Amino acid sequence: MSSDRLQQLLAFYASNPGDAFIVFALAKEYEGLGHAEKALELYQKLAVESPEYIGTYYHLGKILEALGQPASAFRTYKDGMAIAKKIGDQHAFSELAAAKLDLGDDEDFE
Repeated sequence: MSSDRLQQLLAFYASNPGDAFIVFALAKEYEGLGHAEKALELYQKLAVESPEYIGTYYHLGKILEALGQPASAFRTYKDGMAIAKKIGDQHAFSELAAAKLDLGDDEDFE
């Protein structure tokens, strides 16, 4: 991953900060460059502003896990599962359920 690609994504983002695909791509780029906090900020923005952008929840949860926030990750996976069920995305639901199960069960976090 290069700074050229990051600069290009930042230019796209500056032109259209509400485009969920661009925000997601920028978050993934920051994540790949090792800037977890910046990636976290963008994933959280997506979860609030584009809640049905289902890919957000898995990556947001994984960043939260990496940052030592398993309870927040668990809630993120649950939130994503609810959205996946609502929009009928069984693949995303299964992926989020597996990630949630890896952390524990409801009694561990509630």
